[in-house]
Amino acid sequence: MAVTAHAGRAVALREGAPPGGGDTRTRILDVAERLVQVRGFNGFSYADVAAELTLTKASLHHHFPSKADLGEALVARYGERFSRALAAIDEELDGAPARLEAYAGLYGEVLREGRMCLCGMLAAEHETLPTPIQHAVVAFLDDNEAWLQSVLEQGRKDHSLRFEGSARDTARSILSSLEGAMLVARSHDEVEAFRAGASLLLRRLAGTVEPRSARRGGRR
Repeated sequence: MAVTAHAGRAVALREGAPPGGGDTRTRILDVAERLVQVRGFNGFSYADVAAELTLTKASLHHHFPSKADLGEALVARYGERFSRALAAIDEELDGAPARLEAYAGLYGEVLREGRMCLCGMLAAEHETLPTPIQHAVVAFLDDNEAWLQSVLEQGRKDHSLRFEGSARDTARSILSSLEGAMLVARSHDEVEAFRAGASLLLRRLAGTVEPRSARRGGRR
């Protein structure tokens, strides 16, 4: 099972102003989003954004009075895009395995561009973030887990997926696995390692890879 992403869904996660275009607020968000995805929230300043856009810091503060305001806007926009991508997956694809494959593909596409999941990066800095951003990140993760849980329940019901435990726990495990796999793959600069790991995870859920414990049991 190859991990891929439909072009329309991939664009939904990175849409923004075209190079050199768009209104100032959107351009600020685009640059700040990339910086967070590459450096983390604590790894950039208003001066970095202002220098890249040749704006004054006063102009940035006009649109986003504080960095916390900017962070909240980033999570809100990213969450909206992700929600649209999930809605597109639901509309375009039938069957739990195909939907999970497309979901993993969203992460793979972001990693291919040399970035990390925005909210994954923010989650790694949870204790240092302003409380409103913390809450926004948790809400994003909860929404993803809820969507995954729904897909898993569908797959269990029609026997296209098999897994032990609750759909909720498995959903959290999938989300954690994908976010963690992005970090490892990025550290080694190996996008294909992420795709291989994600594919193995999905094939196990679809029952096309026998769990190691079962293989051991069969040899006894």
